[in-house]
Amino acid sequence: MRCAAHGDVETNLACGKCGTPICPKCLVVTPVGARCRKCANVRRLPTYSITPVQYLKAVAAGLLVAVAVGIGWAWLRWEVGVLGWSLTLGLILGAAVAYAIAEIVSRAVNQKRGRPLQVIACTCFVLCYIVSWVGLSEDTLTFFLHFSLIDILIVILGIVVAAGRLR
Repeated sequence: MRCAAHGDVETNLACGKCGTPICPKCLVVTPVGARCRKCANVRRLPTYSITPVQYLKAVAAGLLVAVAVGIGWAWLRWEVGVLGWSLTLGLILGAAVAYAIAEIVSRAVNQKRGRPLQVIACTCFVLCYIVSWVGLSEDTLTFFLHFSLIDILIVILGIVVAAGRLR
């Protein structure tokens, strides 16, 4: 007999429920035996099933938090005078902000996870970091006045933390 999905493959296997001939590529092992994909009812986990509306909620929540936290971070740099970031302080703060953004993105879509949400959270973290380096000096908007290797490490760590949270 020949596989129903792959007509060129000869097989002796059949679905335990409907009897359709299946090859090892089509085989889905279930607790009650070998099944075809249709009878096994293969579907994605609900944790990774996200609707377009939920994507919009995630993007909106991520952007809102990213801009707000970025402004707060900029205030810390310019008003409080924390321009001389130490590596440890910058990494801790960056990781905390990235985790918070990823957590809020996840909560906005009912604790869902997945690669698209990782991309949203990581992009929002990078946006947050960019906003944190925007400054107003002598009525001129300035960007990245003191950008250094520490900042690159902070961004990389933040991306890793945000992506890891939504894995």
